[in-house]
Amino acid sequence: MITMQYRIALPADYDMDIIRRRIAERGHLTDDFPQLSFKAYLYADRRTGSRENLYAPFYLWHNTQGMNAFLEGAGFAGVVDSFGRPMVRTWSVWRANTAHDLSIATHATREILPIAAHAALSTLRDMENAGAQADIDRGALAAISAYNPTAWTVLRFRLWSAAVPPPTGDDVDVYEVGHVSQPATKP
Repeated sequence: MITMQYRIALPADYDMDIIRRRIAERGHLTDDFPQLSFKAYLYADRRTGSRENLYAPFYLWHNTQGMNAFLEGAGFAGVVDSFGRPMVRTWSVWRANTAHDLSIATHATREILPIAAHAALSTLRDMENAGAQADIDRGALAAISAYNPTAWTVLRFRLWSAAVPPPTGDDVDVYEVGHVSQPATKP
């Protein structure tokens, strides 16, 4: 499995209703996308307390073929036409727990943490697995732990059915969820 996210920062005075409409009009287009475990259409709005306005969809793919098909297709071309080509970040998945129905998700948290130069990846993976389980136990609908060996970072992504206190840290985002595409058929 592989995760992917592009994070589009928007001007402070941007009308975020444009993003909400975009999600409402286009969100269903990935509801049955091949090889997709889920796509969370995420946004953050300064009017509701975010540090910045963001449009930041998050994807969990069963494999790179599905991810490549999306990036080569009309859906991503629409993103490029509207916002320019964003940097797409990817992480290799250590653990991905998802509820059977993610449609009740209303909020998401995403943390990116550096991996220390001499950290044992197996130990770090075990710690991240324990943290994911703790978040599932406290109500997370999805808990994903992953890493990027190019930038040597850890990703913690969670979907929630209600707002939660945000994690602390330098690279933390809290989002509202506009739609979740979660194809019923798995590979």
